[in-house]
Amino acid sequence: MSDYTDKLGNRLNELLEKNYDAEKGFKTASENAKHAGLKSYFSNKAQERYKFGHELKSELKSFGVEPDKGGSVTGAAHRTWMEVKSWFSTDDDEAMLEEAIRGEKAAVAEYKDVLNETALPGSTQQLLETQKNTIEHGLVNIKRLEDLA
Repeated sequence: MSDYTDKLGNRLNELLEKNYDAEKGFKTASENAKHAGLKSYFSNKAQERYKFGHELKSELKSFGVEPDKGGSVTGAAHRTWMEVKSWFSTDDDEAMLEEAIRGEKAAVAEYKDVLNETALPGSTQQLLETQKNTIEHGLVNIKRLEDLA
């Protein structure tokens, strides 16, 4: 595997781990939210991140890179999403929604960082753009939920 492929594999695995953690955080938020609209939103976001994870795993495998299993989150991914999980474990709908917005903005920034890598393979570029755009679209729609919390 070339150095670039090693680097790309590492970056995609970082995104994969963050998606694992986001999925877990959104599941917890769905279980703890009081408002039905927020429960549904968080549940849908958990499913979305589960799907993203599988897409990233497939992309990694296509480059002969072993996907991380999600058993041990390290570095910045761990610190960022542990913070998110702590907010999601509260019973405060507004705090969970605010943390979801913060987490989603951080996710968009991560995707942009990876997309700025030079010479991404076309399939990787397309996958990451699609996932980033989905997260950004969700941020636009989340404004409706802020009035519910």
